[in-house]
Amino acid sequence: MTIPLDLPLAEHPPVLRALQAAGYSDFWTAETARCDAFGPLAHAAAVMADARFGTAIASVYARGPAALAMGAAAVGEAAPGRFVLGIGASSPTLATDWNCVAFERPLARVRDTARFLRAALAGERVDAAYDTFAVRGFRLERPPADVPPVLVAALRPGMLRVAAREADGAVLNWLAAHDVPLVRAHLDEDSIVTARIFLCPSTERAVVRNAARRLIATYASVPAYARFHEWLGRGPALARCWDAWAAGDKRAAAAAVPDEVVDALIVHGPVAECAARVREYVAAGVDVPVLKFLPLDPARELIGDALAVGSALAGARG
Repeated sequence: MTIPLDLPLAEHPPVLRALQAAGYSDFWTAETARCDAFGPLAHAAAVMADARFGTAIASVYARGPAALAMGAAAVGEAAPGRFVLGIGASSPTLATDWNCVAFERPLARVRDTARFLRAALAGERVDAAYDTFAVRGFRLERPPADVPPVLVAALRPGMLRVAAREADGAVLNWLAAHDVPLVRAHLDEDSIVTARIFLCPSTERAVVRNAARRLIATYASVPAYARFHEWLGRGPALARCWDAWAAGDKRAAAAAVPDEVVDALIVHGPVAECAARVREYVAAGVDVPVLKFLPLDPARELIGDALAVGSALAGARG
């Protein structure tokens, strides 16, 4: 489950307990312009003593390497043996426009950060010059007793190689279940694979598709995601969307996203169908499916949908 929910953090505890009772075992954060990646996890760890937690992802540009290690160590101490640190480049907007850091050499920056974190979280004193930054004489005062696995947000082969060689696995995003084997082939057999899965359990398919088109057009037109979907083979299906976006016509770009792309990237339909679609990701090679419920149908209640899907998935496991 993706947290924080669309509630103030102070109102999370009873809802988190209900979600856990419904079958959710893992709670993961994303990082944009609301909460940072670590705060909601530390809060949730105080509520759920046996749940697992992860970041998907914490940006390597939003904080310095030492601050990133300290944030991870804090959550690792709050949830010993139950925390996974997902890191990634995020976007130029988050790095440069919001955090005043040049978005340069993202692959190298992620690789260097993964190398630094391996050493720092293990309690080593780090005094090293990496390709994209240097750290002088840093050691965590209290490293986590259980060193958290480090995952790398990866889309295409270059970053997937970083995930395989420098980390414990990868965080995937905006892909269909049938895309997973292509991506998984670039990782090691023992790599941990986490995937963010977007869903809306609604039978109003036209409503969901129309709302989803705008979201997909926005993400798929970001250069990194455009190249990702070209690599996955969606170039022809998204060509008209990209042309309209480049021309500045966002409405036309959204309208040009075909139903087949919406249905591949957004899980929707009745609850049982959504649960079956999530299981397809697992069958394709995803170890941790992280669900993100989207308000694509205004008539739906997100927490109720999350409880229903969680119960359906837990029933299938049983």
